Amino acid sequence: MLKKRIIPCLDIRDGRVVKGVKFENLRDSGDPVELAYRYMQEGADELVFLDITATQDARRTLIEWVKKVAEVLLIPFTVGGGIRNLSDVEAILYAGADKISINSIAVKNPQIIEEIAKQFGSQFVVVAIDTKKKENQNQVFISGGKIGTGLQTENWCKQVENLGAGEILLTSMDHDGEKNGFAIDILKKITNTVKIPVIASGGAGNVEHFLEVFQKTQVTAALAASVFHYKIIPIVELKQFLHKNSIPIRYEKN
Repeated sequence: MLKKRIIPCLDIRDGRVVKGVKFENLRDSGDPVELAYRYMQEGADELVFLDITATQDARRTLIEWVKKVAEVLLIPFTVGGGIRNLSDVEAILYAGADKISINSIAVKNPQIIEEIAKQFGSQFVVVAIDTKKKENQNQVFISGGKIGTGLQTENWCKQVENLGAGEILLTSMDHDGEKNGFAIDILKKITNTVKIPVIASGGAGNVEHFLEVFQKTQVTAALAASVFHYKIIPIVELKQFLHKNSIPIRYEKN
């Protein structure tokens, strides 16, 4: 059985890690290189870095901080934000990232998923999907959650899988930063719809929330930000808890 992964997420703005609630009221949470190294030492399985204002600012991801992070990490890390074409993907991978994440550009130009997968391999392609309940439907939002697309989330997830995405990072905007638990219903629907790995994001507040998402859905990983940034949940203790509750996890006994 595949081990479940614990993934801290670092949202980057102007070279700093930030975190908000439901994508609003962002506050500074630290230096990305320092946090990356700390999480590796604490036992994180992977890291995700999202340059959250690159798309809105119409600029490319800051390659320099990707290089700096790559210098201190021995675990896989994914980088997203501001990717527009194959050249951007190549630059990020060459700078040291293990995978790339695309969101807005995938909705605007779905064929880029297929192009990246053919050029670099599906294993390098993570499609990040921000979903929110609207008109009693799960709908996809882009541009940092500011623009609704009208796309039904379940349909979009299936489409990105068919186009060659290797993984989906699904963030519930309704749950983001609330610390009331992951969006179990939508995660259950998506993991029953697609065959590729799905990362759960949005809503983690305590160790029981991680246990619940692994027990009730088929997600392969759970991602969180503020509970790790502010040491509300130490990764070592989280993994110990999951191990004791029979969740297959990469776990080192002390």
